[in-house]
Amino acid sequence: MASSDLESLCFHINTKISTVKRTLQLRRIGEEPSLKSMLCKIGKEIIVSHGLLNKMEMEVQQQEKLRDSLKELQKSAEEDQLEAQHLCENIPQLPKPTQTCIAMPTVKNKEQTKAVEPENPTKPSRKKRVNKKVGLITVEEFKDVPAYMKGRITYEQINNTVNEINKAVERKYKILQQPLKSMNMATRNHYHRFKEEETKDTKGEFFIVEADMREFTQVKVDKRFHGILNILRHCQRLREVRGSKLIRYVIC
Repeated sequence: MASSDLESLCFHINTKISTVKRTLQLRRIGEEPSLKSMLCKIGKEIIVSHGLLNKMEMEVQQQEKLRDSLKELQKSAEEDQLEAQHLCENIPQLPKPTQTCIAMPTVKNKEQTKAVEPENPTKPSRKKRVNKKVGLITVEEFKDVPAYMKGRITYEQINNTVNEINKAVERKYKILQQPLKSMNMATRNHYHRFKEEETKDTKGEFFIVEADMREFTQVKVDKRFHGILNILRHCQRLREVRGSKLIRYVIC
């Protein structure tokens, strides 16, 4: 609603209120039968004013919802900007290739060939396991989610939760990739819990449980959180593996 329309509405309401005040001051006169029609007119004016006030209140509520939605969008954009800035400032530099020449002895027969070959070739270094992440939900996917499943959950709330889930996955599997000897007592307790929660159905998969979200993020594990998990399962971002009274959310 434009400011000029709001000012016109306020002026109209104030005019109605002034009319009501003026007529109430003359209510004794309205006891006369000839002035009953005027009292009926006053009653109608009050009803109209009440309706205008209700419309104004609904408009204010809609503007407040829009303001909250814009704040969440701004917060998400600022987080993405900080992450992008961090990535730009920490781009790894590739080492320059160097050429080395190795002088090999002249081989005259098979016996000398065997002597030149190393007896214990070094094993290839073990590759670090790359953590799997939950993909963000697109606008088109959000539109296709059934209304009964979304409820009051917004698009921004879903992707904010996805980022928090990825943080929990990163912290969990960072612990699992550490040498056991380098861990303190608290980290070692986490490590043993992670191992106990694994099953044959989660072998080679990345998954989290509710305890990981409580310990590694600020997300409230409540009704809305479980509603977002249902949406992520609907969009094939997660799947559930149940067992031993525990729900494991496996990344698809």
